[in-house]
Amino acid sequence: MSEHVAVITWKNSGPNFGKGHYSREHTWQFDGGVTVPASASPSVVPQPWSSASAVDPEEAYVASVSSCHMLWWLSIAAKHGFTVKTYADRAVGVMTRNEVGKLWVSCITLNPTAAYEGKVPSVDEEAHLHHLAHEECFIAQSIKTEVRIGTRG
Repeated sequence: MSEHVAVITWKNSGPNFGKGHYSREHTWQFDGGVTVPASASPSVVPQPWSSASAVDPEEAYVASVSSCHMLWWLSIAAKHGFTVKTYADRAVGVMTRNEVGKLWVSCITLNPTAAYEGKVPSVDEEAHLHHLAHEECFIAQSIKTEVRIGTRG
């Protein structure tokens, strides 16, 4: 078992908390010492009470799924004899309303692309590597959001 800690810090800096007139900007601090500016998404809480330049929870959620998938995929690709030079993903999360009208991130689509050195997997082999990575990804196995993986073919 392992434990993963994030410290979230916020301070009121608005004129009228009771009316929702307060900043949603806050910080995320991680055990390695990195501090990340965070905020509610401007699509959820309008500016000036949110910050478009900060990471919002929805973006972080999408990024964590993509990052976990990539890390597993790189490991699996290496074990299958492929040398990966670069990997990029423009992951997209979509918020919809559930059956009781609550917003949720219902789908995340990963759009990975990779460049290889030497042996290049076929489209089917690459898809299989992504399937294996999805099955191993701790984050993907912890959520109810559908995770789709785009193909290069």
